[in-house]
Amino acid sequence: MKKVVVAMDSFKGCLSSVEVEQAAEEGIKDVCPDCRVICFPMADGGEGILEILVEATHGTYHEVLANDPLMRQMKTCYGISGDGETALIEMATVNGLPLLTELERNPMLTTTFGTGELILDALDQGCRKFIIGIGGSATNDAGLGMLQALGIRLVDDGGKALGTGGKIMNQVASIDCSSFHPALRNAHFTIACDVRNPFYGPQGAAHIFARQKGADNAMIEELDRGMHSLSEVIKLTTGREIGHVPGAGAAGGLGGAFLAFMNAELKPGIELLLQTLNFGERIKGADLIITGEGRVDQQSLMGKVPSGVLEEARKQSIPVIVVAGSVEDTEILNQAGFQGIYSIVSTPMSLEEAIKPETAKANISRTVAQLISLADYFQNRKNGSL
Repeated sequence: MKKVVVAMDSFKGCLSSVEVEQAAEEGIKDVCPDCRVICFPMADGGEGILEILVEATHGTYHEVLANDPLMRQMKTCYGISGDGETALIEMATVNGLPLLTELERNPMLTTTFGTGELILDALDQGCRKFIIGIGGSATNDAGLGMLQALGIRLVDDGGKALGTGGKIMNQVASIDCSSFHPALRNAHFTIACDVRNPFYGPQGAAHIFARQKGADNAMIEELDRGMHSLSEVIKLTTGREIGHVPGAGAAGGLGGAFLAFMNAELKPGIELLLQTLNFGERIKGADLIITGEGRVDQQSLMGKVPSGVLEEARKQSIPVIVVAGSVEDTEILNQAGFQGIYSIVSTPMSLEEAIKPETAKANISRTVAQLISLADYFQNRKNGSL
């Protein structure tokens, strides 16, 4: 093996993408010390995308004070690319689900206001291009909080200004854009979005995602009605019909707000990331690509890291293998084009033990070493070295 590419997502709740790839590289080097290993930390639009984008663009971090999902001020950060033109934002750093305890999760109350504050600060820094990852949100407010932070005023049928949270969607009678930040007219937004759900309906934001954000059945129905009603008000205000647009339901409808008010472009997170990293060019000449995530199954083919990596690799006929914590739907994944799918857990152990960072690192290194040993053997036989 002369060149191996490692392009893996994080093992959520266990190891970051960087840590996973460091362990994989150790396994490769154990077998092929002289092999050139190129690591591409990966994310699909949620956790970890900020760090990857800042590094890829030689950018810097900017610390700010902003409001968390329950309007409590907190320290957070976003990135600015090395050329100073592009703001790099991971909405989960300020309005993400991990910022709340189980008891605090309530999409009737949570808001995207803090995301708007990050955009506002970046505008003041002179940024007019934005790349924003919207995965991992704690919200289902259709992006209204973000719009409020940027100057939009929401009023009920009595002309009274509304507060924040998913609970206000049903009350919005009109949207006043007269104080919308003027710099937004010249701004361009690219949104990393890893879901294709519409704004409302059976496959919409509330029905599919609100429960994990703390909603019960009654809340889900109320949120969905609110998004249906709000979509009509948005259409009257902007002329944009977002109700059934794929991706409009991402991050509790935040995707829809970007489409309607920012004229944004929604892109699969992995597609955006691979483009930013110039992945296709940098993998040229690779003997093998190793990808994976904590759990792989047929959903890994739906805009996740492994599917994006495979699509790029197939253009150059580079074989791709998957390494994961747990594996399902192996036959489907093989049919999609992966050369092999492997779990790092080779002996019976509890989940508690398997997700310990040191255990996972050791299992990744061991598994990758075994795979590289086998691949290297057959490559040498093919080349006549054995």
